[in-house]
Amino acid sequence: MSALAPSYDAAPARQAATVRPIPQAPLPTGIWRTGVLAALAWVGLGVLTLAWPNKPIGFSDWAYTEAFGIAALALAAPLLAIALLGARAGRVGLRLRPAGQWLVAAPLLLALWELLTAKLGLLPPPFFAPPQSLIDVVAEDWSRLGLSTAHSLRLLANGLLFGALVGFLTGVWIGWSRIAGYWVHPLLRFLGPVPASALLPLAFFFAPSSYSAAVFLVALATFFPVAVLTWSGVAAVPKSYYDVARTLGASEWFLVLRVAIPAALPQVFVGLFMGLGASFSALVTAEMMGVKAGLGSMPVS
Repeated sequence: MSALAPSYDAAPARQAATVRPIPQAPLPTGIWRTGVLAALAWVGLGVLTLAWPNKPIGFSDWAYTEAFGIAALALAAPLLAIALLGARAGRVGLRLRPAGQWLVAAPLLLALWELLTAKLGLLPPPFFAPPQSLIDVVAEDWSRLGLSTAHSLRLLANGLLFGALVGFLTGVWIGWSRIAGYWVHPLLRFLGPVPASALLPLAFFFAPSSYSAAVFLVALATFFPVAVLTWSGVAAVPKSYYDVARTLGASEWFLVLRVAIPAALPQVFVGLFMGLGASFSALVTAEMMGVKAGLGSMPVS
């Protein structure tokens, strides 16, 4: 009977029996002290805004000062309730706890901003304005701000997409092809440090319109970091990866699409991140080239 029975190894069963579940962190209990401190900070910001009169600026005063102070007090009330409830606050309290230190720092920074601008006037207007001035701008020009933001985002998206795509393809080409690496890579190294704003005359000369010139500048600022880091990622792929794939009968296109590009993706994403920062800096210059709508083309009042 035992000879016909299948063999059974009890070692995996014993190992499974000895595996212990990972202990979970205990749920917080009691009063959330950081939340109480954050609520007190927001109360202090509201009291500072409402009780301390603003320093006169000519014949007018900063609008929405009272609304800003009341908003700070209104934000402090539910935050204090959540902090006092502790674990009974449920999911809302659990999600707010990781941001507790930011909830303390934000009102302190706003209070310092309010103190240096509206209360003491150490930072002269109109170059420096208090926080409530942002409310005034949004309330008065929300339609124009929304339209300008949409146009700026469209310009940024077009330039970023075009520059990232061309930069990615160029980087893969340089990293894979020795001929491209010999001829194109020195040009990329030579022109890469040149800022996009230095090519304004070329953009005006070759582009048929001001919008296409602006897209060209944003795309150019995105192109160089994406191309260089994509080339670096493809060139750094270990040769053993290609040898194993060739042993299994992989073609050249398979090596590029399934080996080189996936292995280079970490460097590609770093290039995209750096290209995004460069595109924002080029966007400011691009919108000053006569673009009909955008945040950079809004008149300063």
